[in-house]
Amino acid sequence: MSSVELSSVEPDAPRADTRSARRISFISLGCPKALVDSERILTRLRAEGYELARAHDGADLVIVNTCGFLDSAKAESLDAIGAALAENGKVIVTGCMGAEPETITGRFPNVLAVTGPQQYESVLDAVHRAVPPRHDPFLDLVPPQGIKLTPRHYAYLKISEGCNNRCSFCIIPRLRGRLVSRPAADVLGEAERLVAAGVKELLVISQDTGAYGLDIGYAATSWKGREVAARLFDLASALGEFGIWVRLHYVYPYPHVDQVIPLMARGALLPYLDVPFQHAAPAVLRTMRRPAAQERLLERIRSWREICPDLTLRSTFIVGFPGETEGDFAFLLDWLKEAALDRVGCFRYEPVKGAAANDLAPGVPEEVQHERWRRFMQCQQAISARRLKRRIGTRQQVIIDEVGPTIAKGRSKGDAPEIDGTVYVASRRPLRVGEFATVKIERATEYDLYGTAVGF
Repeated sequence: MSSVELSSVEPDAPRADTRSARRISFISLGCPKALVDSERILTRLRAEGYELARAHDGADLVIVNTCGFLDSAKAESLDAIGAALAENGKVIVTGCMGAEPETITGRFPNVLAVTGPQQYESVLDAVHRAVPPRHDPFLDLVPPQGIKLTPRHYAYLKISEGCNNRCSFCIIPRLRGRLVSRPAADVLGEAERLVAAGVKELLVISQDTGAYGLDIGYAATSWKGREVAARLFDLASALGEFGIWVRLHYVYPYPHVDQVIPLMARGALLPYLDVPFQHAAPAVLRTMRRPAAQERLLERIRSWREICPDLTLRSTFIVGFPGETEGDFAFLLDWLKEAALDRVGCFRYEPVKGAAANDLAPGVPEEVQHERWRRFMQCQQAISARRLKRRIGTRQQVIIDEVGPTIAKGRSKGDAPEIDGTVYVASRRPLRVGEFATVKIERATEYDLYGTAVGF
C-alpha cells in the first residue's frame, strides 16, 4: 500500500496569504483509486481558499484518507490516524475504512468525523464545521486540472467508481459500492485539462476497467462535435487522439478486451495491459468467483502478442488461497511459464474480515503460503529476466521520472510508475523530469534495464 503526503507535492497554484488562510494537512493511503479521491478533495478545498500544509504540526486540522482492504492496510491507516491525533489533535477520517466507522471511533473516539469512500461532500462539510473557510477570490486560484498528488508529467484518470463483481476474497463492492461509470465526455474533458497542464502520460484506472459503461448501457455523450460511447474501446480510441502515453490498468479479460489490442499495435495506446488474473487453476478460480471468461486465456495471450508483438503484460496473483492444493499451485506455475507474462506481482492470501473466501475452504498454513510465494517469485524472476534480456541492443522511448548527477531514472512503455521496473539512463547532457529520451539498452536484470540516451 502506498501513501502520499503533501510534502511530496509541488504547489500547482499561487499561494494565498498564509496569515489568514486555513491550513489543512493531508495524508493519502492505499491504491491509485484512493489517490484520485484525495486529489478531488484537495481540489475542492483549494478552490474554497484553504492552504495545503506540509506537516501536521501547525495545520488547522488533518485529513486521513484510509485504506481498508487488508488487515495490514487497516493497521497502517490506524497508525496514521493515531500519529495525526498525536501531532495535531484535529483529525477527519475518510476513505475505505470509513465504511466501518466503529473500527475507527472505537479506537480513536476523538476524531472529528468519519466518512466513507467517495463521500466528498461529507468531507467538505466536516472541514467547514471544524475550520470555516476564509475565502479570498483574488488570491485563491485553482488550476483547471485541479490539485494533483502525482508528479506533473503523469496522472491517474479514474473512469468509474465501485464494482459489480463478487470475488470471494474482496470486500471492495461493500466498501465502495456498485459500478458507477462516468460519461465519456466527462472523462475526455478531464483528460484534455490534464494534457493542457503538461501531463504526458495518463494511467486509466477503476476497480474494473473492462466493465466501463455497463451500468449506463454504454450511453454516448457529445464530445467535440461527435458522440462517444461509454465503452472501453470507444473511450480508449478517443484518449489515443491526445497524442500522449495512455496506459490501461485493472482490465479483467472480458472477450471485448481483444478489441483494444489493435489500438496498441498502431500506437494509439501504450502496448501495455494490466490484467489481474489472480490464479490459473480452474478449481481456485471457481472458489475465487472470478469474473470474465477464463477459458482460452493462453490462446488469447498468444493472439494479443501476434497482433502487438511489443505488448507488455502485467498481472497479480494470490498464492495460498483457501483450498489451494499443491496440484493447483503446480498448475499455476506451469501456466505462468507458458504465459510468460512480463510483469507480475504475487501476494500471499490474507483473510479480509467479511470476505466470503474465509468460509469457503480450509486455510493454507502460513509456512506453506510462504514457500509457494518463494517458488512463484523464483519462477517469475527467471521469466522476467529472459524477457528483458531480449531488449538488450534495442532503442526504447523512456520517460524520465527522476534525475541524478550522472544517472537518471525513467520508464519504458512497458513500465508503470511505482509497480514496474526502472530504466537507468546515462546521458551526455542533463535530463529533465518529464522529458522523453531514446535510450539504447545495454544491460538487463530481472526487473530493470540500463542504457545510454542516444536521442531526445
